[in-house]
Amino acid sequence: MGSYVRISALLWADILVSYALFVMQNYLTKVWNISFVNAAGILNIWGGISMILPVFFLFLVDTLLGNRKMLLISSISYSLGIGLVTMSTPPVLADATGTCKDYSPKCIHRPQKVLFYIGMSLIAVGVAGNFVSVKPFLDEQQVDKEHDSNEAAREFFRLPVFIVVVLVPIVGAVALPFVKPWSLRFGIPAIFTAAATLLFLSGVFLRGSWAYREVTPQGSPITSVCRVFFAAACKISQPFPHDDDRDLYLYRENGLENDGFRKTRILRCLEKAAIILPNESPDKGWRLCSISEVEDAKIVVRMFPMWTTFIVCGIVSSFGNTYFIEQANRMNRRIGNWKVPLQVLLLLSQWAKKFLFTSWAKRLLKKYGKHGPPMGIAVAMIFSILCCITAAKMELRRLKVIEKHGLLEFPDKNVPMSVFLLLFQFILLAGLDTFFEMSVTEFYKDQSPECMSKYLSCFARGVSGLGFMSSVLSVYVVGKLSEAGGNKSWFQHTLNKSRLDRYYWVLAGLSTVNLVMFMLVACCYRYKTPKGPERNAESPPRGVTAIPPDENGSNQFFNSFG
Repeated sequence: MGSYVRISALLWADILVSYALFVMQNYLTKVWNISFVNAAGILNIWGGISMILPVFFLFLVDTLLGNRKMLLISSISYSLGIGLVTMSTPPVLADATGTCKDYSPKCIHRPQKVLFYIGMSLIAVGVAGNFVSVKPFLDEQQVDKEHDSNEAAREFFRLPVFIVVVLVPIVGAVALPFVKPWSLRFGIPAIFTAAATLLFLSGVFLRGSWAYREVTPQGSPITSVCRVFFAAACKISQPFPHDDDRDLYLYRENGLENDGFRKTRILRCLEKAAIILPNESPDKGWRLCSISEVEDAKIVVRMFPMWTTFIVCGIVSSFGNTYFIEQANRMNRRIGNWKVPLQVLLLLSQWAKKFLFTSWAKRLLKKYGKHGPPMGIAVAMIFSILCCITAAKMELRRLKVIEKHGLLEFPDKNVPMSVFLLLFQFILLAGLDTFFEMSVTEFYKDQSPECMSKYLSCFARGVSGLGFMSSVLSVYVVGKLSEAGGNKSWFQHTLNKSRLDRYYWVLAGLSTVNLVMFMLVACCYRYKTPKGPERNAESPPRGVTAIPPDENGSNQFFNSFG
């Protein structure tokens, strides 16, 4: 039970850090005085990296480190990262140097910038490492209830742990914003993160029932996929094998060749990896792969067109803690005498995800079976279109209010317009994230090779991370195009002088095109034969994909789209 609490503490600290970083856009625009576009670019690149890193970290966990060592690295990195971000604030660094102590651009020099960027990089490592290993490591600590004498104690402590998990976000959303100094806004989560890290590290040195249980790394299935590409490249000059020439293929299970194997007819170039050359050792190596490994690699390749449609969803998702926050920070946030913290918007959107959209997504996935995941992804893309349209209309309305009250040259003054009008776009963004995450996870759970399921979900997250990073490129391209013909760019130093509404309209059109492309890809996707009791002796062995063709010789994926 002690290990359960120590590991869960890492999640509690993560929540506080996420609320502190939620307003990082304001810190960069106010204290650093950089344009809101550049501030959003910094955060989107950081967010994209933190979403791409889990793919590499998961490979390291399976091949070399294991979950315990990965958590050692990520938790220490997390603590050091948020600590360096705290030290990068002017007053903290000024205490040692005796220089400027104000939260103003004149106090931001090279030392502050170096500490900030190093700290954010370490936080990205911590975020990715915790995402990969916290939950799997918790699962490794679970013991069969029949052999666990402490099960009663475990159940007794679950309720307090759950209460803490619920209370920490509320405290982070309501109490933390009332701390005005930026050094304390980052410093308080840094203290909690350091405490959680020390609590986790305490279990490393314990012995007996209080020590962590660890599973030895068993190797990564990514290695098998890489072997297929390497072997196929080495034999690229070899002629394509014939279906009836069984001496050219190698498939061995328990030392016996399997005669009941059926292979697919697409991506035949990869089948060269299974050709047995003269005097070639039958032992598995980097130059010879089994047909089952080739078929698994084909599944991965077939998913790439689907992945590319996720990038636009990532671009829209990146608005949540950048442009939306910039809009909200310049609007009226008062309810009576209470000035609503920006973190409350994040809390409300999280509640919408958990209590509203999650149940809807589960119903859709359950009702439509194998057609559910692609329909859920399509719903997520519809949410992205609606989110962009709503954001464009709200921004245009905000600009009209600015023009009416003569606030164009006063970017620091609040616009007399309620911030809760932005709640619609935050909720639509929550719908996008919920349907996308759940549907993509279910899709890869059903369609990916069994050994690759957790990797492919990380790949999908990584592609969304590419969307975060692509948002920087999209802003640059749209900005340059808007300057054509001597016109003023849509992106200026301040939000009041920019035309963010037009950028939202562009992305609404791009999201519409992306939805059409997804439907085309989904209709042409070759659906993997489901596993079940109906498999007979003629069916392929475990881990091998067999896709029987329809009467036209092809397979249409999810006829509900066709």
